[in-house]
Amino acid sequence: MALMRKLITTSLVVIFFVSSVSAAKNKLQILSDQNDDGICISMVETQGYGCEEHKVTTEDGYILSLQRIPKGISGKAATKPPVLLQHGLLMDGITWLLNPPDQSLAFILADEGYDVWIANTRGTKYSQGHTSLSPQDPEYWEWSWDELVDFDLPATLKYVHDQTGQKLHYVGHSLGLYWLGIHEFDPRGDAVVKLLQKICQDPGNNCSDLMTSFTGPNCCVNSSRTDIFLEHEPQATATKNMIHIAQSNLTRKGTIEKYDFGSEEENNKHYGQPNPPEYIMANIPNNIPLFFGYGGADYLSDVNDVKTLLNKLQGHNPDKLVLQYREDYAHADFVFGINTKQVVYDPLMAFFKLN
Repeated sequence: MALMRKLITTSLVVIFFVSSVSAAKNKLQILSDQNDDGICISMVETQGYGCEEHKVTTEDGYILSLQRIPKGISGKAATKPPVLLQHGLLMDGITWLLNPPDQSLAFILADEGYDVWIANTRGTKYSQGHTSLSPQDPEYWEWSWDELVDFDLPATLKYVHDQTGQKLHYVGHSLGLYWLGIHEFDPRGDAVVKLLQKICQDPGNNCSDLMTSFTGPNCCVNSSRTDIFLEHEPQATATKNMIHIAQSNLTRKGTIEKYDFGSEEENNKHYGQPNPPEYIMANIPNNIPLFFGYGGADYLSDVNDVKTLLNKLQGHNPDKLVLQYREDYAHADFVFGINTKQVVYDPLMAFFKLN
């Protein structure tokens, strides 16, 4: 945490949280077909922007890919601080590139003169390397978002800082989306289809609400890149990660804790105490600028959960805390909405300029 305080400037942007998911079992893995075209070649250079592919290795051996857009479409080098963009669960860095260039945050930032860096979490298509393990090894998937906090984020922040010599802005979208209690998760597979059919047949479930909680009335990509959006496959994660998200229901527990190993004995082995340690959100320095965006139509990121989180930040400097609430916005609208630039990104640009 001390390292992150030194490296993050200026601002931390959290475009809503997901805090309520069901429990899971065994390894959850979604692997896309491998190809030689990285994100730079397939998604950035095709739009006329320069792009660099980078690799960073975490302390626990995971090799992560980073993409850098150092210049805008004009070819003028960045003159403003670096911005690190972090995608949500079951997505990858392509999240920030799927809309047209004038509506995708990565391209908008580059054209505004920022040095743009795009992160890809361990297990996703472009971050499946490891110094000693393969994604086929069960040990490869032994992690939750504790490890993302302890290893992926610090390694990525330090790498960007070392490469640029500057502190940086950080933008994060979402935290998690789905769970299904099967060994492998394929959204197009028979097991998933049958489960969704069963859910929808249940009188207590509104499948329309289930779908609109993710996409909403404002979604989605409104250009020829729609085909890329529809074809882009969900990305890999660990079932342990999904279990951890299920444990982190803010409304139910009112806390965000490290992974619960299921018994006092196991927790004592890992933490030296019977219960998992809590992430103390109030420890975020009061003078770090924070921008929170959340939507009233998002049932995955419940408004009550967000309010519980915000209550823990009551001591934050009010001049450094910006809240953006949109009644009609659902989960994906914050990155894929047809009006996201006007609703989210323009205020975000103003926030960066002030901080």
